[in-house]
Amino acid sequence: MINAYAAPEAGKPFEPFEFDPGELGPDGVEIQVDYCGICHSDMSMADNEWGITAYPFVGGHEVTGTVAALGEHVPAGKLRVGDIVGLGWFSESCMHCRSCLHGDHNLCLNDPGQTIVHRHGGFADKVRCHWGWATKLPDGIDASKAGPLFCGGITVFNPIVQNHISPMSRVGVIGIGGLGHLALMFLRAWGCEVTAFSTSSSKEPEARELGAHEFVNTKEAGALEKLAGKFDLILNTTNASLDWDAYMNALAPKGRLHSVGVVGNTFGPSHIFPMIAGQKSFSASPLGSPATTADMLEFCARHDIAPVTEELALTDINDAFEKLRSGSPRYRLVLKA
Repeated sequence: MINAYAAPEAGKPFEPFEFDPGELGPDGVEIQVDYCGICHSDMSMADNEWGITAYPFVGGHEVTGTVAALGEHVPAGKLRVGDIVGLGWFSESCMHCRSCLHGDHNLCLNDPGQTIVHRHGGFADKVRCHWGWATKLPDGIDASKAGPLFCGGITVFNPIVQNHISPMSRVGVIGIGGLGHLALMFLRAWGCEVTAFSTSSSKEPEARELGAHEFVNTKEAGALEKLAGKFDLILNTTNASLDWDAYMNALAPKGRLHSVGVVGNTFGPSHIFPMIAGQKSFSASPLGSPATTADMLEFCARHDIAPVTEELALTDINDAFEKLRSGSPRYRLVLKA
C-alpha cells in the first residue's frame, strides 16, 4: 500500500489517502519519496482548472527520492536500488514513436504519461514511473532542493538548448518568480547578457543578485520602446497577458519570443509584418527530454545552481498550498516526506 495526501474533490483540502498501486510493471521504477516540490500546476490540477483532473487527486511532480524497486526489464546499469533520483511532469513515454526515437520523449506522439494526470503523484511515500524518466542526481546536487529542477528548472533550461542560445546572446526574462529566478541563474552561468523584466521595482536587487545584468520595470512609460531591436531571445515565464507587440519590437532580427507560461487565449502579437520584416518568431515549449534533464542537472552541479526554496513537512501540505495561493513563496515550496 502507498500512503499519500489527496484532494477528494475540487476546492477541498488534501487529506490522508491510501491506495494499492498493484504489481510493479516490468519497465517500472518505484521511488521512495524523500522530497516533493509544489508547483502552480499542482494547484491548477487540484482545482480542476484545466478540466482533466481525476479525484481523489494525489499531486506532486517535483520528486526526489530513493529507488526502492525495479521492474525486470529495467536495463542493467541504468538504475540500482538505493540510487537517488528525480521525477518531473512526465513519468513515461512510448519509446517508439518518431519523437521518442529522435530523443524528444517530452513530445511523445502517443500521449506521454503525465505524473499527476490520471495517476497518483509524489505527495506520497512512494511514486512510480517508467525507467526512462527516473533521472539520477549527480554528485553536488542537494536532493532537498532539487525537486523544482524537474519542473521549473527544465522548463526554462530546455528553451536555452532548443533555441541554440550562445554565450554572446542577449536574453530577456519576463517574470522573476519560481521559473524566472532559475532562468536568470542559468543564463548568467551560460554566459549571456541577461535582462530581467518585472512590474515591480522592488524585485531589482534580488534579480541582479540572481544573475541579471540589467533590470527593466515594464510599468515605466516607454521602458520597452527604448529596447527596440536588442534581444536574441525573450523568455516569458508568466501566466499574464502582456503587450506582445512591444516585446516583439524589442527583439533583434531573427530574435525569438518564447513562452513557457500558460497565458490562455490572448497570447500572440497582433501585427505580423514586423515579424516578417525582421525574420522574428514566436514559440513555446513544454518541459524537456530525459537527456536534456540530465544535462541540466550536470550544468547545475558544475555551476553550483539550486532553486531558492522553502521547506515544509508533507503533513503541512494544506498550509503549503495556502502559502502558494497567497503568492508568498520565495521562490519554490518543497515538502519533506
